[in-house]
Amino acid sequence: MSSDHAFRARGAARFGGVAVLLVVLASVLSGAGVGSRPRARLFQPTRNPLAGKRFYVDPNSNARRQAETLRRSRPQDAALLAQIADQPVARWLGGWVSDIGREVDNAVSMITGAGAVPVFVAYNIPGRDCGQYSAGGANGSDAYRSWIRSFAAGLRGRQAIVVLEPDALPGMDCLRPDGQQQRLALLRDAVQVLKSERASVYLDAGHARWKSPQVIADRLRDANVAAADGFSLNVSNYIDNPSNIAYGEAVSRLLGGKHFIIDTSRNGLGSATEWCNPRGQALGVTPTTNTGHPLIDAFLWIKQPGESDGTCRGGPRAGTWWTDIALELSRAASTLSKTVAR
Repeated sequence: MSSDHAFRARGAARFGGVAVLLVVLASVLSGAGVGSRPRARLFQPTRNPLAGKRFYVDPNSNARRQAETLRRSRPQDAALLAQIADQPVARWLGGWVSDIGREVDNAVSMITGAGAVPVFVAYNIPGRDCGQYSAGGANGSDAYRSWIRSFAAGLRGRQAIVVLEPDALPGMDCLRPDGQQQRLALLRDAVQVLKSERASVYLDAGHARWKSPQVIADRLRDANVAAADGFSLNVSNYIDNPSNIAYGEAVSRLLGGKHFIIDTSRNGLGSATEWCNPRGQALGVTPTTNTGHPLIDAFLWIKQPGESDGTCRGGPRAGTWWTDIALELSRAASTLSKTVAR
């Protein structure tokens, strides 16, 4: 399980381009992680709709503020935090936002005014996270339909990327059959509503170690991924890029060639076997649409590195800034980048 508010990349943040090349080379040499079989040509790839887009770096992020606080007293730590602060990260939006339409409108105006494309995470599905660390969500189907319409209205036809409801599809086994059908109906509706306002929509599909490609492809199809731009993988998780690329290729094959995006914010090592605040991990490939892969539209930092996954392994509440884990991620990434540079 991978959600909360709140790619295996062997490169660190400042060597994102090198890491992308290593990831793609590794996936090719290994048959994309599927035994030793050569990778078959899937189809004639379609254009990347995000190609050339610039993403927004928040000058007031937790990482930036903490880096400034430590700049004089702990300059080395401040520099490590700046490696996070200097990268664009998605903005999560849910029920904690009092006026979602105004929040989206203001954010799009500010970000597009800076010459960038907003990246949002819509995270308010009823029964979110099955009552775990990031429990919550809208109070019923009608409330969610109203919320997603207000979200979409805030876009006002301006371009934005929306990652739609992390874990909602792979994690819906906790719901009764009627609840599962209700969730699929809400996601179908959300895709349609967001696409009507020109959003680039990526339905979340969990990660490479959760559901089989066939199961998640069926659920994505039932949620109308055909009308969306693609699906997202590894949101808030730590699984390596080659694993997610192989998985994404398998899912895409079942969906007739749908594209996908991967959250690389914390998978620089890709060695974690646990999703909640695992230690000894590293920042991954920095956000880019230059992925070197015809199916992957972007590597993005969707989860903010440095935010807790929940009250596990000594962490604070889900989504809360945790300086110690941020420093750990950045320090490990710096070590990796030096190794790659050799």
